[in-house]
Amino acid sequence: MNFVDKDLLSVQEARILMERAAQAKEALAAFPQEKLDRIAAAMLEAARERLSQLARLSAEETGYGNWRDKYIKDRFVCEALETRLAGRRFVGVLEEDPGAGIARIGVPLGVIVAPTPAFGPVAAVISATVLAVKSGNSIVFSPHPRAERTTRTAVEILAQAAFAAGLPEGAMACPDTAAREGAAQMMSHPAASLVLATGTPEMLEEARRSGKPVIFGGTGPSPVFIERSADVKQAAEDILCSRSFDCGTAAASEQYVVVDAAVAEQAEREMNRLGAHFMSGEEEEMLIRLLCGVSGHIDPEYMGKTAIWLAKRAGFGVPEGTRVLVSRQKYVSDHNPYAEAMNCPVMVFYIEPDWTMACEKCMELLANGSRCHTLAIHSRDEAVIGQFAAKKPVGRILVNTPAVFGAMGATTNLFPAVHLGAASAGLGITADNVSPMNLVYLRSVALGVRRAPVETGK
Repeated sequence: MNFVDKDLLSVQEARILMERAAQAKEALAAFPQEKLDRIAAAMLEAARERLSQLARLSAEETGYGNWRDKYIKDRFVCEALETRLAGRRFVGVLEEDPGAGIARIGVPLGVIVAPTPAFGPVAAVISATVLAVKSGNSIVFSPHPRAERTTRTAVEILAQAAFAAGLPEGAMACPDTAAREGAAQMMSHPAASLVLATGTPEMLEEARRSGKPVIFGGTGPSPVFIERSADVKQAAEDILCSRSFDCGTAAASEQYVVVDAAVAEQAEREMNRLGAHFMSGEEEEMLIRLLCGVSGHIDPEYMGKTAIWLAKRAGFGVPEGTRVLVSRQKYVSDHNPYAEAMNCPVMVFYIEPDWTMACEKCMELLANGSRCHTLAIHSRDEAVIGQFAAKKPVGRILVNTPAVFGAMGATTNLFPAVHLGAASAGLGITADNVSPMNLVYLRSVALGVRRAPVETGK
């Protein structure tokens, strides 16, 4: 009987793929923007034809969320990237000022390593591949073990179209053997130029130890503040729509609702009307026993499930049409089971006497579990909005919009992205919605226009 060490096999394969990607990047460096654009267009066309299949495969393999919501997100990524990137240049001369004798040239970073998440692997693969190719980079994926088949299938579909359109062999790859050791080998390989680790917080330590630049952003359980001047009915609709989308697994989803006491009763009433179930103390204990067991941490097996399914498994009934389960809380604590990203349609409801106290609560939540990813606010008071925008240590602040859709650029004019950087100090190099500009560096070219300020010839 032959025994194969999966970890060693994954490390060996990772080395081979990285070496091929390094060779391919040399060929890519000679590609003009127009050729890169044609390859990206071919990939997006191929992806669109298979989106329904890929969304179903993702939901089936991972057990997270539902395929219809995944299809909506995957389709948005394809359509929005095609529109937003049309005609834009990322390599070659990007800026030129002949009068000043200055030019800026976009230069690909080289080889991008992209660990893919279990939540939304299809959108992540499509987005990362298009961004990498548009900016002239090779890309090697490291699939999450729970989304291995989905990730590999998505990469194969895109790669077939890309290679037919002229992408060099090795410029896009995914290993046949997925293991943490292989992923770590990719990230630390000398050829790796950058690690795109958004949506994969479990790989953060390996990414940091790699010594390579990292774009990091977890799922970002977001605080949302409903201020007393807000359209409370609309705020409740936005929050419920966002938190229930794909069963609470989408990045930036509102996990914490902080409400101004002046409108707290109305907010609770509107949320109830829209499918929120505010749990009793006993129900909450039953839910936490289910989700955390004895470990105190959320069991991944209960992520990405519907609110009704969770309540039934926990042992209590909820009305038909329930979309989220809500816990009333007063304090923020590291030991609170709600402190970490739950990635399921469960929310925490805080009431604060005014916007200044709500501001402090949001700061606590951002520092405690949200990794300074995203903050949402519903308000019509420009002064309050300005205070939140100026003082919060966060990657993006969304105003009067569902956080999931606002963060990805569906309901805002942010760059359309599923790779969302976070502002957590020391964890990543950008808090941007990641675009091709994050995958190039700008080379400056400057013409001498004046003599050196020193005497010469003596």
